[in-house]
Amino acid sequence: MTNDGEPALTPKLRFPEFRDAAGWEKTQLQIIARPVSDRAVTGDSDNVLSLSGEHGLVLQSDYFGKKVAGDSAERYLKLVRNDFVYNDRTTKASVYGTIKRLSKYSGGIVSPIYKCFRFNSDENPAFWEWYFESGTHDAQLGSLVNEGARTGRFNISISQFLSSVAWRPDELEQQKIADCLDSVDELIAAEARKVDTFTIHKQGLMQHLFPREGETQPRLRFPEFRDAGDWVKKPFSELCDIKHGYAFEGEFFSNEGEYVLLTPGNFYERGGYRDQGAKQKFYTGEIPRDYVLGYGDLLVAMTEQAAGLLGSPILVPESGRFLHNQRLGLVTKKPGVAWTNELFFHVFNTQPVRKAIHAGASGAKVRHTSPTKIGEVVVSCPTSLPEQQRIADCLTALDDLIAAQTQKLEVLKTHKKGLMQQLFPSMEDA
Repeated sequence: MTNDGEPALTPKLRFPEFRDAAGWEKTQLQIIARPVSDRAVTGDSDNVLSLSGEHGLVLQSDYFGKKVAGDSAERYLKLVRNDFVYNDRTTKASVYGTIKRLSKYSGGIVSPIYKCFRFNSDENPAFWEWYFESGTHDAQLGSLVNEGARTGRFNISISQFLSSVAWRPDELEQQKIADCLDSVDELIAAEARKVDTFTIHKQGLMQHLFPREGETQPRLRFPEFRDAGDWVKKPFSELCDIKHGYAFEGEFFSNEGEYVLLTPGNFYERGGYRDQGAKQKFYTGEIPRDYVLGYGDLLVAMTEQAAGLLGSPILVPESGRFLHNQRLGLVTKKPGVAWTNELFFHVFNTQPVRKAIHAGASGAKVRHTSPTKIGEVVVSCPTSLPEQQRIADCLTALDDLIAAQTQKLEVLKTHKKGLMQQLFPSMEDA
């Protein structure tokens, strides 16, 4: 129990040296933090910061490549390192808004639309950053929300925000929690850099494994094919056929079932099959057999549901389970053509092909293409199946490495999320 008779809060997971310590102390934020009221001065307009839910506080010149704020910044608030900014606007990631600490820069200025505050010097700012990121404070923010708030933005003043209640351990436990989660974040960042490195390596390799514009052979060729002659250069229409999918009836869509209804959401922008998990749609109605796909079938997205998706390919991962839906093109080789789906999966992922597909598409907000338009795109390919398969195997091995590293990264992110839930007390017990 606390001094005022209320139940003390403790997290589910506590470091050994603090397991016998008292529960976390209940306090109003206004006791341990205060509003930032310093205003911008002459010369500060080059250091305008924006709040990003993903990247935190970033210089506009770095994030946008330019300064997007107006020239007049006298009303802007001036921050120093470890100050906090609250944007009381709902986002997909933060129902009650985003709270971030200024940690990348020594200072900067922000729009007065933000609520800014600074903790006392005896508080650990890294701990409080994790406290807010964990969602522990969401219940308090929810109690402050005005019913009359504008759509998407809450009318929470800085004084209201600081009147909310928080729970805090002593300084040593604050530091231990911050150090633990900081180290997990550093590990996640290191693993993310590995994914980026592998991805960049693959992009560079593809530029050498496929001929450049105006060239008839790639600059990098496997030894056994160096004397095999030029690649052929033809439009897709001479190499393959592309078939529209079936318009399955919405009344038979389901959240579970035997047959997976493929949609553009099942395509990664970089190519490859994406399992949508709980969002996956299934089909329970009567199914035309011609639209049940087989293992290794090549499909291409013909609508840009998300940026970069147009022209993205997948290879169907299993026979007899996936359905060929509308807005997706089934790619099949023409008789007598040297063609392996595995190679042309990567051909669709080359920058020139994606660029050409996008250029031939129509639509203002959402771009669409067609089998005819894709058929006009000219591509280069080797004339022998062994060389096609050799290139495909090389790039697929890299894809497998990237997928494994990406999975490792996702596991770490899930671990971090679970760790935060246990290192901070549940407000349901408050």
